[in-house]
Amino acid sequence: MKLSTQYLGLELKSPLVASASPLSKSLDGIRRLEDAGASAIVMFSLFEEQINGDQRSFDHDMQFGTDTHEEARSFVPSKGSFPVTPESYLEMVRQANAAVDVPIIASLNGVNKGKWVEYANQLEQAGAAAIELNLYKIASDPGVLAAEVERKLLSVVRAVKAQVKIPVSVKISPFFSSLPNMARGLSLAGAQGIVMFNRFYEPDFDLDNLEVMPRLTLSCSDDLRLPLHWTAILFGRVDADLALSGGVHTHLDAIKAIAAGAKVAMVASELLKNGADRLGQMEKAMSHWMEEHKYESLNQLLGNMSYLRVADPGTVERASYIKELGSFKSEMPAFIPQ
Repeated sequence: MKLSTQYLGLELKSPLVASASPLSKSLDGIRRLEDAGASAIVMFSLFEEQINGDQRSFDHDMQFGTDTHEEARSFVPSKGSFPVTPESYLEMVRQANAAVDVPIIASLNGVNKGKWVEYANQLEQAGAAAIELNLYKIASDPGVLAAEVERKLLSVVRAVKAQVKIPVSVKISPFFSSLPNMARGLSLAGAQGIVMFNRFYEPDFDLDNLEVMPRLTLSCSDDLRLPLHWTAILFGRVDADLALSGGVHTHLDAIKAIAAGAKVAMVASELLKNGADRLGQMEKAMSHWMEEHKYESLNQLLGNMSYLRVADPGTVERASYIKELGSFKSEMPAFIPQ
């Protein structure tokens, strides 16, 4: 059974890619991911704040508003939140590239155009096969137009792309007024891949102590639906490889991702919950499913459930929305007019 795929010009033995997670923070972890069956490994993220160091502007952004009331200080990351240095990250990419045979994809996380983007070139020199640019930006200023937010993000993509010859993919959130237009803009800016989606981690409130508490929750298969449908909508409509990230926990989740139009299905939470060996189990189950359903290769499945041949995917999605609401069966008696 041919599970091989091509993503960002890289030949991969399967569509199962280990997404950025703490599992790639050590060489042992990276080796375990390869041994378990990862076709490529996305390194944990290096942030623009780490590269810039203690720049005055970053300090201002981190401390802004904390003098308004004592509780606001709990929003600010403590010192030591960024223990990895740019130099140690580069060395880890070098060592990982030498230690395993699968492609190592470096992860850069940033949203402001600046000198830090030049670090992309050093990652290429260190042996990264590609760079995943993680654009984690939450627009919170009511005075800033959506077009301005998008313009700034696209300028970062262009700046990173100008630094390297290796492929660049962009990991985005779903929070855009017109996601298809943004995806096309990313492709025009030079992105060879689009990863959907970055998870929006919401902290919780501790009301007794009036503190903001981090409460990271891992994904589940139900989280697959959002990136699944956007992948189906964008397949064939943007000139970039699509990657689905978020909610891939079973072989069926991965198969759905491919059927929607994703070249790869990225896995993280499932591996953190149940170990790296889940990759091999998922790959074997994918092969069995494809044999049972008479598929000879992954390419036969790619995009079969996409909206490529639908003139207006938005109309289909709205019809599905109405149908979904109508499918709910309440225990309350139906209203009968008197």
